[in-house]
Amino acid sequence: MPDTSRATDRNPTRAALVEAALHLFGRKGYDAASTREIAAHAGANIAAIAYHFGGKEGLRLACVEAISAQMGQVMALDALPPPTTPDAARQRLESVIRQVARFMASAAPAQDMAAFVLREITENGPLADTIYHRMMEQRHRMLCQLWGRATGTDPESEATRLAVFAMIGQVIYFRIGQPMILRRMGWDAISPDAAGRIGDLLVRNLHAALAATERTTP
Repeated sequence: MPDTSRATDRNPTRAALVEAALHLFGRKGYDAASTREIAAHAGANIAAIAYHFGGKEGLRLACVEAISAQMGQVMALDALPPPTTPDAARQRLESVIRQVARFMASAAPAQDMAAFVLREITENGPLADTIYHRMMEQRHRMLCQLWGRATGTDPESEATRLAVFAMIGQVIYFRIGQPMILRRMGWDAISPDAAGRIGDLLVRNLHAALAATERTTP
C-alpha cells in the first residue's frame, strides 16, 4: 500500500507530483485534472503516480497531508508548552496571526493550497471530512484554548469558537481575495513589507476583539 501519511517528503518526484496536483486540482478540479497532465506538469512519468500514491485518489489525499504539514509548521501551535498566563496567550495568538498572515499573503505555495482547500470544502468533496479532522478541528481547538486563556472565557463556548473563526477568516481573505486586493491597492504583488503591515493590522484587530471579549465577560 502506498504511504500517504508523510505530508512532506524528500523524494523529489513525489514532492513535484504533490505540487503539480495541488496546482491543477485547485484550478481545474479533481475530475478535470488528468493524471497525465499532472505528471507532465511535474516533469515525471505518469507511472510515478501509481508508484508513489497508488493512484489519483491517493495523490489527492497526499495533497491534504502536505497542506496540513505546511500549516502545522507555519502556525507552530504545538511547538511550545501551552501558555499559563493571559499575556502569554495573547502573545502566542499575535505570533500565530503574524506568521499565518505572512505566509498567506506573500508565500507562493499558499495560492495553490488555498485554491485546493476552498474547492474541496465548497464542493463538499469526499475529502471534506478529512480536511476538517486533519487540518482544522485540532488547530481550531488549540486557538480557542489560547483565546480562552487570554480573555478568561470558556474556550469551547459558542462565542469563543465564532471569534476564532472570525480571526482566521480575516487572515484567509488576504489569500482568497488577493486579486481584488491587488487591484484596489494598486500593487503588482504583496511584498514582504506589505505582508508585515497586514500582520500589524490584523494584530490590532486581534487586540480590539480580545478587549471587547474581556469587557463583555461577566
